[in-house]
Amino acid sequence: MAVPVEKVKVLVLGDSGVGKSALVHLLCQGEAMGNSAWTIGCNVDVKLHDYREGTPHEKTYCVELWDVGGSINHSLSHSVFFNSAHGLILVHDLTNRKSQKNLRRWLGEVLNKDTGKKNNGEFDYDEEVFSENQLPVLVIGTKMDRIPDSNLEEVLSRSSSVAGQCRADFINLDCMQSKHLAAGTTNAVKLSRFFDKVIEKRYYTPDTRGRLGSQERRRPPSMTRTFSPTFFQEKQD
Repeated sequence: MAVPVEKVKVLVLGDSGVGKSALVHLLCQGEAMGNSAWTIGCNVDVKLHDYREGTPHEKTYCVELWDVGGSINHSLSHSVFFNSAHGLILVHDLTNRKSQKNLRRWLGEVLNKDTGKKNNGEFDYDEEVFSENQLPVLVIGTKMDRIPDSNLEEVLSRSSSVAGQCRADFINLDCMQSKHLAAGTTNAVKLSRFFDKVIEKRYYTPDTRGRLGSQERRRPPSMTRTFSPTFFQEKQD
């Protein structure tokens, strides 16, 4: 009998068009994505991760990556996907400063999902609320190949700045280049370290605040799932 693999849930959030689906495909399949379509609702893909690889404590876990559609037209349905999340990957387009600024809104939307607390009509990042949740965060900047060499240093500096605000590590890459996450690279090490941190929060600390929501749902890590706002509306009616 196969031994069930324990899992963690990681939200992948960011504005529409920043490359979240291409990123998730690269993380899970190890190759660049071909043609991609806009995500409506949420797509879920899975990745097997070796926790503390190369040590006596090594163990394989299933990482569920929940790619939530970034369209503002479906913002009211976003919170449906946030329950029981153990980590966050915030994605922005390095060539689009607005998508970077909006990461604060995305983080605030997750942290305030139960209270609905807003600032001037919008969700915003509250450092105090974030410290209470202690949710592991990784910031990823995409489309690095489109940055002119003359602006590269300035753009990457902004990316590290937003990661600092979220107390998070950061990665910058081109989702069309699998070499950017090749084994042994700095990016791959940071990614592995982030997944280790998520797993530690979920399974190796007595404090359960590293999770949003209280309901745990067990699903086999065997397929990619697609959810839409319509699906949840039908289930609720």
